[in-house]
Amino acid sequence: MSATPNDGWFKSSYSGDPNGNCVEARYPAGQPVNVRDSKQFDEPSGYTVLSFSQAAWSAFTAHTSGR
Repeated sequence: MSATPNDGWFKSSYSGDPNGNCVEARYPAGQPVNVRDSKQFDEPSGYTVLSFSQAAWSAFTAHTSGR
């Protein structure tokens, strides 16, 4: 994942869609991993962010990467 200038949010380096359709995540130290739609960068009220435990996110990314 590559860094973005949006408060620690990261976007996959595989995101090449010209419309910006992808998922971003951030990993606040000692807190759940947050996931959002990359088109939602202003964080207005009503904005949806999914949160996962660090263990659940690690298991998910290991599974999807085939590790």
